[in-house]
Amino acid sequence: MSAEGISKFDLVIAGVGGQGTILASDIIGKAAVKEDLSVRAAETHGMAQRGGSVVNHIRLGCELGSMIPMKGADVLLALEPSEALRYLEFLSDDGTIIVNTDPILPVTVTSGLCSYPDVDAIIAKLKETHEVKAFNATELAKEAGNPQSMNVVMVGAISNYLPISPDTLKECVKELVPPKTVDINVRAFEMGRDITQG
Repeated sequence: MSAEGISKFDLVIAGVGGQGTILASDIIGKAAVKEDLSVRAAETHGMAQRGGSVVNHIRLGCELGSMIPMKGADVLLALEPSEALRYLEFLSDDGTIIVNTDPILPVTVTSGLCSYPDVDAIIAKLKETHEVKAFNATELAKEAGNPQSMNVVMVGAISNYLPISPDTLKECVKELVPPKTVDINVRAFEMGRDITQG
């Protein structure tokens, strides 16, 4: 699916508190505004401070409500593998999943109360029904210079699908990340973009 000629685009971004889910959605939202696309966004936070689930709905070129209906999203951008499963019901049947394969283990797992599903099994499950682009965005962020730029790697990865120019997205990355980290984040963006091209 290419972004050419698409003016309406629904995106769900899912992650865990502390991963930068909100910054990722701010970058995309700001870029859309710069390109005169109408933007509606909704954020829902679980216990975001404690590694709980965080999900953002971004609707570009949509005049309706800010919440994406079930099976309505064009792309599910999951910053953590189990969150892709949690929000899969929002993705349309022909939608794409872009997922970071690096898991964040909740307290219930680290304390031994329950186990975390095998990441390969999660990806296999997602691939049963949808096109999946799965890669370790955290490793790419480390290569770029800072593991915390993982969210920007993911913005780069989805840039190939959005009806927004990558240059506008990159401009917004530069404006929204801490000034000292601009070069790292631009590198992170490019690495994410490379991984989903073609």
